[in-house]
Amino acid sequence: MANLDSIFHGLADPTRRAVIARLAAGPAAVSELAAPHDMALPSFLKHLKVLEAGGWIRSDKAGRIRTCRLQPDAARAAEFWLGQQRSHWEARLDRLDTFLAQMTDDGGTDGP
Repeated sequence: MANLDSIFHGLADPTRRAVIARLAAGPAAVSELAAPHDMALPSFLKHLKVLEAGGWIRSDKAGRIRTCRLQPDAARAAEFWLGQQRSHWEARLDRLDTFLAQMTDDGGTDGP
């Protein structure tokens, strides 16, 4: 499994996000994935390497055709990390809300 830095690096570019979105519909040949993007094939292949390094895709070659498939583990790892962050910040905001409510209940505001 790739580390979180590699996983999120895969998401850091709109071309790579578009590739991930396309592969969510099923496997595709590199030529099909590259077609909607206005860039040279070597530049596009660099994006695929970043996605492979991040664990987002896997590619297989059959003859002259290289086919890419989405790998779910990277999405799961990102989702797990984001869920932890969400829980952490929700807990902090709940504590802040409790603190502010106590200040108001105790008459701790200096109003007019």
